[in-house]
Amino acid sequence: MSSPAPDSLLGPADIRELAAALGVRPTKQRGQNFVIDANTVRRIVRTAEVRPDDTVVEVGPGLGSLTLALLEAADRVTAVEIDDVLAAALPATVAARMPARADRFALVHSDAMHVTELPGPAPTALVANLPYNVAVPVLLHMLDTFPSIERTLVMVQSEVADRLAAAPGSKVYGVPSVKANWYAEVKRAGAIGRNVFWPAPNVDSGLVSLVRRTEPIATTATKRQVFAVVDAAFAQRRKTLRAALAGWAGSAAAAEAALVAAGISPQARGESLTVEEFARIAEHAQTGV
Repeated sequence: MSSPAPDSLLGPADIRELAAALGVRPTKQRGQNFVIDANTVRRIVRTAEVRPDDTVVEVGPGLGSLTLALLEAADRVTAVEIDDVLAAALPATVAARMPARADRFALVHSDAMHVTELPGPAPTALVANLPYNVAVPVLLHMLDTFPSIERTLVMVQSEVADRLAAAPGSKVYGVPSVKANWYAEVKRAGAIGRNVFWPAPNVDSGLVSLVRRTEPIATTATKRQVFAVVDAAFAQRRKTLRAALAGWAGSAAAAEAALVAAGISPQARGESLTVEEFARIAEHAQTGV
């Protein structure tokens, strides 16, 4: 049983009161499941290793459960919220619950997938309870758009967490695993039960930690070129790379030539390759992608 939330953080009754006052009903369309447990948000902040000098960007703050816990620990918090009602209400919640820190909070009312700049100092950390239906594209967009983000901790559907953190050779290793690994060292960082959410989802959640690579992947290929190879390899993941990459390379023979030049067996499958190996294939491509 969770201990009562301190006055500054939101507990189950606070969340329901706020939602009722705003006429908010969590929608499946936006994957909204609000965290109602103060211990859980504090655990997320601890696991994220948020520091007093961090500028944290949070995507999908909802009613502000995690936002308030982040404000306790970080120097600044910028929240990105797409929902009109939630975006309008959040600054007032912060001002009421944490008046001494309200000037350290900024809200961006936008779809995170369209955000290309943020107010204030460049973000150093990303911490978010990501909506299940857009978790991977939002995560990759934020990592790509804001290279200043050194550390990321996201709460996602457990299955998505497994995919993001999967190693080559795993059955769930795929496009999200490789692309996340392009930017960062990725690992599972814990599990979250269903009862800390309102409404309780019908799936478990997991925490994923991503620490930005200090040195980018050594390659002469661009990220776009590498990701094109990754997408092609997993579009037909049961096929050998020679067959799966035929469309991308222009022919099976051209795909085989690129694979051999990269030192990779044409009979291998995408699920066995590291991000560095995909980069090598992209380097040896004779295509114009």
